[in-house]
Amino acid sequence: MLEVLLAAAVALTRLPAPEADQGVAVDARSIYAVDNSVIARYDRKTGARLGEFRGDPAKFPHMNSCAVIGAELVCAASNYPKVPMTSQVEVFDPATLRHLRTIPLPGAPGSLTWVDRHGGGWWAGFANYDGRGGEPGRDHRATTVVRFDDGWREAARWTFPPEVLGRFAPYSNSGGALGPDGRLYVTGHDRPELYVMEAPPGGGVLKLVATVGIPVPGQAIVFDPSQSGVMFGVNRAAREVVGFRLPPLETK
Repeated sequence: MLEVLLAAAVALTRLPAPEADQGVAVDARSIYAVDNSVIARYDRKTGARLGEFRGDPAKFPHMNSCAVIGAELVCAASNYPKVPMTSQVEVFDPATLRHLRTIPLPGAPGSLTWVDRHGGGWWAGFANYDGRGGEPGRDHRATTVVRFDDGWREAARWTFPPEVLGRFAPYSNSGGALGPDGRLYVTGHDRPELYVMEAPPGGGVLKLVATVGIPVPGQAIVFDPSQSGVMFGVNRAAREVVGFRLPPLETK
């Protein structure tokens, strides 16, 4: 297995946002900062706060990440840290932040932390933990990525290799996004690292191909649809959204 340790990503922008605790979504005009039951929308050019969704914490206890997919803001949500784990996808109108629908994921293999769309299907990360929020008999080694069809029926499943699981421990996979190159880009809970993975067709164990230092301590990440090679994440300690440029990915 070949892993390349790349040069660190370069920070490009920083936007103060009190809601920048769990994750971030972006489109051509807006930045969306995510904090459990709250989503705030900001203007990308001016930083002006344009609106918010503030949900009932009993119904929206833990939205971990969101992504603008097509004409919708699609968010990964769970009941973390409660057990037994439940997971669902929450869908919003990105312009108004009006909640549109909930897609439950019964029988999920963990706590849903991210969701993306690629290659005609839905991809999702399910976290498992050693301590708080974990279930008996499962720890961080049970962290799983699942590809679903359009009806949210499971089509394939992957686990992580030991070298990445060791970096997740004792937490899990917090962020994930499919890149334009078809690779999976993932983060853990608290390390300023991005792991570039390849998914064998049909499922199995993900292959680590590169590790990148990033200017955010893990958590959820997204690709910028308007700039090639640019991603966004959150620095939860500073309560800011950070845009950064990835170094070129070259493996042999």
